[in-house]
Amino acid sequence: MYSDSDVFVIGGGPAGLAAAIAATRKGFSATVADGAEPPIDKPCGEGMMPETQAALKGLGIELPSGVGWTFRGIRFVQQDSQITADFPMGRGIGIRRPVLHGVLIEAARKCGVRFRWKSSVVGIETRGVRLADGFANARWIIGADGAASRVRRWAELNDTVRRRQRVANRRHYRIRPWSEFMEIHWGHRSQAYVTPISAEEICVVMMGDTPESIRFESALPHLPRLRECLAGGELHGRERGAVTVMHQLRRVSRGNVALIGDASGGVDAITGDGLRLAFRQAAALADAMKAGDLRAYNRPHRELQKRPLWMGKLLVEFGRQDAVRAKLMRLLTESPKLFSGLLAIHVGRATSLEAATAGAQLGWRFIAA
Repeated sequence: MYSDSDVFVIGGGPAGLAAAIAATRKGFSATVADGAEPPIDKPCGEGMMPETQAALKGLGIELPSGVGWTFRGIRFVQQDSQITADFPMGRGIGIRRPVLHGVLIEAARKCGVRFRWKSSVVGIETRGVRLADGFANARWIIGADGAASRVRRWAELNDTVRRRQRVANRRHYRIRPWSEFMEIHWGHRSQAYVTPISAEEICVVMMGDTPESIRFESALPHLPRLRECLAGGELHGRERGAVTVMHQLRRVSRGNVALIGDASGGVDAITGDGLRLAFRQAAALADAMKAGDLRAYNRPHRELQKRPLWMGKLLVEFGRQDAVRAKLMRLLTESPKLFSGLLAIHVGRATSLEAATAGAQLGWRFIAA
């Protein structure tokens, strides 16, 4: 029998740690269990937009000075055209996933969170969690165990509204960042998400619908500017693959069990919104626990997902339609303020009227072009 906790979190990645931290800030005791041991890496774009950092600060966590590498906005690149926009407020930061994980672990430790690393959870019950070597009583059980969540299955929360899956490969290159922007390079059947993470290193994630489309050797010839920029760069570490899933659940809580992060639904990695969602979900989930009813978590979770899901669908289709993308790139190049407006919508810095106006302008110009 383990020590009792008010909150038992299954999954020790950023989402699980954020849930535990948010719970302790509401006065609950929390335990986090994970079958791995830290630091836990995960193939991702390793970029945090200003809104993601704001969500992290909302949990009482500041990134230490000197970690990562800042960037001022987003750049789209295709063949001989490119368009850039600065973030409406603040700067983004590229940071290695294990470094971020270490920051979150330290923040959780300071909050009094208890850890059970290398501990396999084998089931859940109303009164707590079954581990391979014991039982832990808990009032609330939080599933933060990723897109293939077992907690989601155990709690019978697998009812999906929609699901779309793609694949990705991540590489690190030892090379000095060549721009002040996080870049997305658009090619035939694949996109490359490029994030500066230090003065001498960048992260490149290749995304597409099939494993063949994301092989660097076959994709880079369709991304000539990126191939040129990477010339002379040295591969650092091994290439890692991942699946990026865009899916939405009908509900994310049942009884005393709730889901967070990728376990609760996901957005395509091209949005760069996964961490922001997890941090905002953690705060909403802690509010529901404080209110004594996890059903209060379902609505804010659904609202948080709306914009990233819409943007993810838009960007995925943007990547799949070569002719449409070429036309839109020309329009955005001719109207840089429109691209800035779209970025403001993406990071949540546009009012409903501004978002509607930007959408109408883009649609009208596309039809008239």
